[in-house]
Amino acid sequence: MKFVLAGASGFLGTAWRDHLAREGHEVVRLVRGEPMTDTESHWDPYRGEVDAEVVEQADVVACLSGATLAHWPWTESYKRTFTESRLATTRTLAEAVAAAPSPPVLLAQNGIAGYGDRGDTLLTEDAATDADTFMGRVTREWAAATEPAVRAGARVVVMRSGVVLDRRGSVLKPLVPLFKAGLGGPIGPGDQYFSTISLTDWLRAATLLATDDRFSGPVNISAPNASTNAEFSRELGSALHRPSLLRVPSFPVRAALRAVSTELLNSTRVEPARLLDAGFAFEHPTLAERIRSGLSG
Repeated sequence: MKFVLAGASGFLGTAWRDHLAREGHEVVRLVRGEPMTDTESHWDPYRGEVDAEVVEQADVVACLSGATLAHWPWTESYKRTFTESRLATTRTLAEAVAAAPSPPVLLAQNGIAGYGDRGDTLLTEDAATDADTFMGRVTREWAAATEPAVRAGARVVVMRSGVVLDRRGSVLKPLVPLFKAGLGGPIGPGDQYFSTISLTDWLRAATLLATDDRFSGPVNISAPNASTNAEFSRELGSALHRPSLLRVPSFPVRAALRAVSTELLNSTRVEPARLLDAGFAFEHPTLAERIRSGLSG
């Protein structure tokens, strides 16, 4: 199949591009600069510009673009940058998909923050996503940006991704050095659920969603049997043969991260019901397996 991929130079985008190539798919990268090869195409999402012919020729258009969550300080200006980097890219691609004579599939990256702080409630795709937080509002607006493609009759999948575990990116990249130095431990109360998935399973799931017509609408891309933050810290410390007893209180996390502190302090126990119902078999269903896989990356 032919994929057009936005965000192909990021952590997930690079890994998925390589995975798709190994599976025999063709990938065209959308780039902001001048294309250097015939597998790149110029676009400017902030001006709503993308090559219509490239989109029309695609089987799948996927958007993984967005400014990084790993940023400090979280000023009002950066909050606007973070939000618009998701909305403009997704909206531009959704409108291009909608304008195509035969609309390709649209896969849009998203997150689980819309579920909010829900304690130990098991959250499937049917659970409410009405969290009144900055990140909750971003995920709703992000998903709404796909509406032009939905209205045009395209198959649209909104990928509600949990935390992807791989030492080359996401949360493991900064945590591994801390834990190796003996400075690791639970964040906040520790009993909040922290939904994760291995990079291998994320890549397999995203590819399935792109190629299987059974899927549309929101899909949780997170492993079953979510663990708490304290369990995650113990397992990571054990895997690195280091103690994990240094608890980080909630107050400094809120003070430092402000609007995005909910990503670490909220309890979001996600269940990938639609993947499981479709028979998707996770290679790393347990936390120990996910962490070992992430550390071996």
